Amino acid sequence: MTNFPYPGKPVRGSKTGKPTMALFDLLGRRWAMGVLWQLCQGGACTFRELQSRCESISPAVLNSRIKDLRQGLLVEHTSDGYQPTELGQQLAALLLPFSEFAQVWATHLNEQNQATQKDADNECD
Repeated sequence: MTNFPYPGKPVRGSKTGKPTMALFDLLGRRWAMGVLWQLCQGGACTFRELQSRCESISPAVLNSRIKDLRQGLLVEHTSDGYQPTELGQQLAALLLPFSEFAQVWATHLNEQNQATQKDADNECD
């Protein structure tokens, strides 16, 4: 059983368990962000559908993350399957700017990598 990061209790990175650090602890667990993201982007689904959306996640890890996210009130199970709660949807909306930033960041990294590769190719000539 996982040790749930309750705000106000010591968590990874914080002895005081500040709410932000407790949330970062929860979201920093393997596949936690991926599971929440898939549910927010793709809608409610069954365990098997969610496992398929997450591609390489094992059933044990998915089960553990679902339990963590349900305990954190970010995911719920309904007759339609697993889905984000209102809090989970609010969190996903806050993360959308990170997705936009990630695209800009990736472009810069790719440009730098291409320039570095060109320089390396020119040194070989």
